[in-house]
Amino acid sequence: MPGLVDGSRSLLGAWKLALLRFTVTQDEADRLNVAALAAELDRLGGRRSTDDTFHFFRRTSSQLCAAISGQPENVAGILDRFCEQIEEPRLRRAFAAAAGVTPSDPAPSRTRRLKQNLDLFRGLPARGPASL
Repeated sequence: MPGLVDGSRSLLGAWKLALLRFTVTQDEADRLNVAALAAELDRLGGRRSTDDTFHFFRRTSSQLCAAISGQPENVAGILDRFCEQIEEPRLRRAFAAAAGVTPSDPAPSRTRRLKQNLDLFRGLPARGPASL
């Protein structure tokens, strides 16, 4: 089962890169590649019954490709939402630049701020006065 998870993760990365490529080229062959990868991802999503299949990636791909081509009214909203969902910072910035989207504020830094600890010596045994 770990192979399936790793395979679907790499397929998801390939789908995001295909969307980036379509954003740059807007070529029909690249759009078809996005659609093929989306169909494969949906196929991995499983099937509940013979008539009910998983369509998330195909539906999302068609919306994104239409937005990239400039067809729907809320192009900026669709592209902004997708851009915010991209976890890899370099891919997010590349997609935002290619799509002409203003990237949202980056996630706050995970470095901890040093806070001033006024009770630094609390709990230590008291010493007598020091003589100079």
